[in-house]
Amino acid sequence: MAKFNIARLRGAPASSSATSPVTSERLPSGRTHEGAPGYARTVQGELFLLAVSNMVGENTFYESADQRDNRFAMLVREATLADPEWTARFLGWLRSGANMRSAALVGAAEFIKARLDAGEPGMSRQVIDSVLRRADEPGELIAYWHGTYGRNLPKPVKRGIGDAVRRLYDERALAKWDSAGRAFRFGDVIDLTHPTPAPDKAWQGELFAHALDRRHNRENAIPDALPTLRAREELLATPVADRRALFENADRARETLRAAGMTWESVAGWLQGPLDAKVWEALIPSMGYMARLRNLRNLDEAGVSDKVAAEVAARLADPEQVARSRQLPMRFLSAYRAAPSLRWGHALEQALSHSLANVPVLPGRTLVLVDTSGSMETTFSRDGTLRRWDAAVVFGIALASRCERADIVSYSQAGRWGNQDYPDSLVFPLRTAEPVLRAVERWKSDGYFIGAGTATRRAVRKHFDGHDRVVILTDEQATGGDVSAALPKTVPLYTWNLAGYQYGHAPSGSHNRHAFGGLNDSAFSMIPLIETGENADWPF
Repeated sequence: MAKFNIARLRGAPASSSATSPVTSERLPSGRTHEGAPGYARTVQGELFLLAVSNMVGENTFYESADQRDNRFAMLVREATLADPEWTARFLGWLRSGANMRSAALVGAAEFIKARLDAGEPGMSRQVIDSVLRRADEPGELIAYWHGTYGRNLPKPVKRGIGDAVRRLYDERALAKWDSAGRAFRFGDVIDLTHPTPAPDKAWQGELFAHALDRRHNRENAIPDALPTLRAREELLATPVADRRALFENADRARETLRAAGMTWESVAGWLQGPLDAKVWEALIPSMGYMARLRNLRNLDEAGVSDKVAAEVAARLADPEQVARSRQLPMRFLSAYRAAPSLRWGHALEQALSHSLANVPVLPGRTLVLVDTSGSMETTFSRDGTLRRWDAAVVFGIALASRCERADIVSYSQAGRWGNQDYPDSLVFPLRTAEPVLRAVERWKSDGYFIGAGTATRRAVRKHFDGHDRVVILTDEQATGGDVSAALPKTVPLYTWNLAGYQYGHAPSGSHNRHAFGGLNDSAFSMIPLIETGENADWPF
């Protein structure tokens, strides 16, 4: 639950003077992609909303991948020149707090380019180090720089990557992430950045030398200082016909795989065949949170025992594990839809609830409007199954279920498609104590996604009935008239942006009009702050 003193919120009037960080002009200066009056935001506000929903290299309904990525790079450079301290903090948070990996890497590269072009390279090294959180990312950053700005790596890039290499490169990282399928392998990164081993890691010099041997196909023996890689080499040398015999002794199999740093992917390749229940049960103790979450269907299909499944479910539902994993709430919906059995449902519901801990309990009456128009039908990535309206429904139902009283509505635009007439909006009936994931699936199965234009102003006018606040989850690309004018100025309007396009459908930042965004729950905590008259700041 929220950390705020909820009792003192009851009956407190919303303060029109409280401010929020994503600010815009007071009068519209453009048009949304569907023609409604559009409000331009500050560079920082537009960058924030774009970054927290930008998967990089992915087309959206209204923007191609190139258009979107170019706008993102331009905004990073502009924000860097205007306020480098803010941009540096933002990029570090984008990787760690918002868990947006690709956007943070690209943003760091563009930050450095802007600083170098301005002749002020300061902070560049620190920004690079702050966004590199996984051992494959130094190579990805180099690949982006080479592809965008050429083969010459500036000194701040080399130093920042070198700092990250000392922090991230170890035996298990090398085993997992270093392969011939990558354009820049660990040895390439070391060759290009010349990192010195960390003083508290006596083995790291040997690791760097071995990474270079691997990259340049030198047949030197693995040093004794690298026992995990030596154990892995020995295991890989086992004849294929003898490999499944390892799993006849469960304890021995678990220890052997752990000692060799074998992931489930590497074991699948090593066995050259399917992973059965014995194999999965040997792997599970050393699997990370995300690996378990991704493989629930595989565990069922392999037939792992109910006892092992219960242990997996307990870890998935553990609040500390959820917090440490930093999974986006949408991951749990994806796992829920992929897992064929009921034995994961309760654990995934608990995990989702923990991941939405910042969704507040709001007093009074709340109107929640969920945009299910055609543009919200697009997926977040080309190979993904989750759509923008999936995220909107998850957040909308989670918020509505925690409100004292709430009305939640799916809205779009009335019309006829094929042989079916569609209304412009439908009220979704909340059920007491219904789990969020089950409610989301009921929303889908009962046809509460409409898929036409975005008549936001009409939905506000139709369903507002003296509510204490209105929350709209949308990509803001509305049709028709001014959304802001459809609501009394004394009633707070909170827009949750799920796409980050240039123009918003309402002013934001003050005067009871506020915009947030992202694919996690962090910004929800701003609502109680604003309603107690406090100014909400950036979440970093």
